[in-house]
Amino acid sequence: MNKVIYLDNAATTKVAREVVEAMIPYFTENYGNPSSVYSFASKNKETITKQREIIADALGAKANEIYFTAGGSESDNWALKATAEAYKDKGNHIITTKIEHHAILHTAEYLEKNGFEVTYLDVDENGRVRLEDLKAAIRPTTILISVMFANNEIGTIEPIKEIGAIAKEHGILFHTDAVQAFGQVPINVDECNIDMLSASGHKLNGPKGIGFLYIRKGVKIRSFVHGGGQERKRRAGTENVPGIVGIGTAAARAARTMEERTSKEAKLRDYLIRRVLEEVPYTKLNGHPEKRLPNNANFSFRFIEGESLLIMLDMKGICASSGSACTSGSLDPSHVLLAIGLPHEIAHGSLRLTLSEETTKEEIDYVVESIKEIVTKLRNMSPLYEDFVKKNKK
Repeated sequence: MNKVIYLDNAATTKVAREVVEAMIPYFTENYGNPSSVYSFASKNKETITKQREIIADALGAKANEIYFTAGGSESDNWALKATAEAYKDKGNHIITTKIEHHAILHTAEYLEKNGFEVTYLDVDENGRVRLEDLKAAIRPTTILISVMFANNEIGTIEPIKEIGAIAKEHGILFHTDAVQAFGQVPINVDECNIDMLSASGHKLNGPKGIGFLYIRKGVKIRSFVHGGGQERKRRAGTENVPGIVGIGTAAARAARTMEERTSKEAKLRDYLIRRVLEEVPYTKLNGHPEKRLPNNANFSFRFIEGESLLIMLDMKGICASSGSACTSGSLDPSHVLLAIGLPHEIAHGSLRLTLSEETTKEEIDYVVESIKEIVTKLRNMSPLYEDFVKKNKK
């Protein structure tokens, strides 16, 4: 197969053609600053309002509860830091999980250095939060619970509705990082008792550099970026009108196509999982077998290094990602895989494949055959695998 097969849609997605077409006029024709008073520019303020309404409709929220940001990381930082500042007189305790995105984990670490206490919940072997652990972690000083809607590595969907109910019962604010979930699964903020929600445009066939934070009316968190009166005085800076049009168009498209698109992705995902588990021995599926994102498959292959697998897949035109990350010259296994109980040596041999609506069965067949060939080749070079085979022949 001579074309590139892109199976890293959890990292970023291709911008949909209709999104690009919707954005272009706001670069070249309708380029006015929305804060200017003349009509040429002020029309863009109406455009921004329309995009807020589109996104709010997708969440069952109100338009004035949507605040545009530069992406998911900013939204996560805003939710945690501003809540900590606004509610510090009530308490200094925050609850999150060990499998959050680093935008949450590193922000939590920052808050710990500034006098806040953070509980990092364990998860079960499938990556799900145990509700009894959450209840046990709540203190009189707890001001915020932040649990991601779905994990970016293993695809597990958390019991968000139940977590929201617990938070509401105890009068605690509930934030969810929905960067991977928004546009992939239905979300209703009222049904789930979500007070704040982060999302990013480039995960749903929209542009990079744009996201939003949903803040329920009545939540008293303050400005995160200072310097102007934009976003109802809560987030300064000239609005990124093309980006806002892009994420609004992408959100509308995602809502319109969700049922058909995710059904196709889930069928191909299940086909991929079945073939890999049946045809590649000593392989484990990571994440919940059923409660997972429709396009996510994460495997651990024993006796190999994930980085080597990635490089060899790339040579075959396959774009994927590993559960391992190379940091400062040392190979560290994914914090998510360690949190679900995988030993280091197995966590190192992990592969995440995330599909899109454009992925075909022919591509999946090619990928599976490539994985089989590469894993066999890598294992044949592994002294650990050689020892394992010898022991099992005795």
